Amino acid sequence: MPMLRMIVSALIAFSLNRFSEVVIIYWLDLASVHTIHVWPPYLNFVMAWNTGIDFGFLSNYGGRWLFVAFPIAVSLGLIAWVRNKRGWILPLATGAVVGGALGNAFDRVAYGAVADYLNMSCCGINNPYSFNVADVLITCGTVFIVIGHKTKLPLPSASSS
Repeated sequence: MPMLRMIVSALIAFSLNRFSEVVIIYWLDLASVHTIHVWPPYLNFVMAWNTGIDFGFLSNYGGRWLFVAFPIAVSLGLIAWVRNKRGWILPLATGAVVGGALGNAFDRVAYGAVADYLNMSCCGINNPYSFNVADVLITCGTVFIVIGHKTKLPLPSASSS
């Protein structure tokens, strides 16, 4: 059951990222208009093509295929790690990370860069960076992996699912 939970979670995460990209980048034509004010200054859609890693770091490195291979390798490692875990939190969180990582890898294969479009600012601080749904899923999934792995929460066992 943990593998099924992880697979379903990964498919949902990957699909959410792809769906958001199709809606925001293509249907709303963000690729052409570059900025759509949604709830200024808190949330705007700002098109950015990230050829590097976090915040564009290593964008001049030209490591497109390395940046495709790495998330695939990490995803395979997470899949192997989670296969014997019990409960709900670790498989679902791992699926979110795997789906998000594969979503970003898909972007690199399809576009040559990760499509980033969510921009959030607050309190007089103008954030120059954009991110995407996959990034949110990777971050949240990682937090829940740490919480689920480091704490001994009374998680539902496979027999109670």
